Amino acid sequence: MARYKRIDTSPKFLPVVLCEQLLPGTFEHALNHLLDHEVDLSGLDGRFCNDSTGAPAYPPAVLLKLILFAYSRGIVSSRAIERACREHVTFIALCGDQAPHFTTIAAFIRELGPEIANVFTQVLFLCDAQGLIGRQMFAIDGVKLPSNASKARSGTRAEFAREAGKIEGQVRKMLARHREQDARGVEPDLAVKDRERVEALSRDAAKLRHWLKAHPEDRRGTKGSIRKSNRTDNESAKMATDKGVIQGYTGVAAVDSAHQIIVEAQAHGSGSEQAVLIPVVEAMRDMIEDT
Repeated sequence: MARYKRIDTSPKFLPVVLCEQLLPGTFEHALNHLLDHEVDLSGLDGRFCNDSTGAPAYPPAVLLKLILFAYSRGIVSSRAIERACREHVTFIALCGDQAPHFTTIAAFIRELGPEIANVFTQVLFLCDAQGLIGRQMFAIDGVKLPSNASKARSGTRAEFAREAGKIEGQVRKMLARHREQDARGVEPDLAVKDRERVEALSRDAAKLRHWLKAHPEDRRGTKGSIRKSNRTDNESAKMATDKGVIQGYTGVAAVDSAHQIIVEAQAHGSGSEQAVLIPVVEAMRDMIEDT
């Protein structure tokens, strides 16, 4: 009977040169080189104010490397990225064995803001310089994505005003009942609960009135029709999907046919993908006219 060497995959302590784990010709090697030497990330430095005091921060380049490499492997969770930085040698090499906490990764993604658009532009420039953009045919498609907003907080200004009126009416009734209970000498715990409920309703009504004052006009659609606003995220929209109604955005991307390079990406608070076609085409005008 043939004999074979025993393959042992149990944990071992091995000497590892981290930079040697990023093999030339791989995506992670290119990602590491480009973000360290070619892409200008100085616009992200403004997020930090620790020149003199405070703890040292993770370099934006390192966080971007981890996030983009994770996306390329189908990992889209901050907790999963943190775990990979402790367990997967390629992630360990990209972060230099300095695994960031998942809250650091989540905060970085959440607070990227408009600075990421400049990074995207630089990446496209590098792709174009390498001849990866054919400029012959572009494909445009969209997907509906949920936002961090509640559907229950959607409506028109008129609907919000009616809701505020109802809450204020409830407050008046509860205050009247509270006075009656005080006159009869009601038990203290019931009075406390009533008072807490009145305070909560008053806060809700005040938030509604404040929102109405800050937004004197209804949102309008492309044809002038009234669109529902959302008090949590007023740029998002309520839209129907095959999994039900969500509060979110229509994400749309344009891809060059030569090497499937994404050349434009936008997000719109609209349930109609047709309505976002023109903004994407307009944004690509310079690239199209160069063909």
